[in-house]
Amino acid sequence: MTKADLVAQVAKKAGLTTKAAKDSVNTVFSTMSDAMKRGEKIVVTGFGTFMVRRRAARKGRNPQTGAEIQIPATKTPGFTAGKSLKRMVK
Repeated sequence: MTKADLVAQVAKKAGLTTKAAKDSVNTVFSTMSDAMKRGEKIVVTGFGTFMVRRRAARKGRNPQTGAEIQIPATKTPGFTAGKSLKRMVK
């Protein structure tokens, strides 16, 4: 499902115009993005939890030369599905 498909489904199920549904979907996504930028966790009961995961710095190897390199610590978005979603997907 693409973002356009999601907007169409929201418009259909909520009885909104496509423009209103697009604005709603964009607002939800931007609000979630802003919260995750601040390092906050987003819990959607019955669906799942969105969070920022931290990866520690580590040593790696350059595959071409075999030289050891230092890989810096990073932050990455993560998602954990809730129980209800897991049961629905089974």
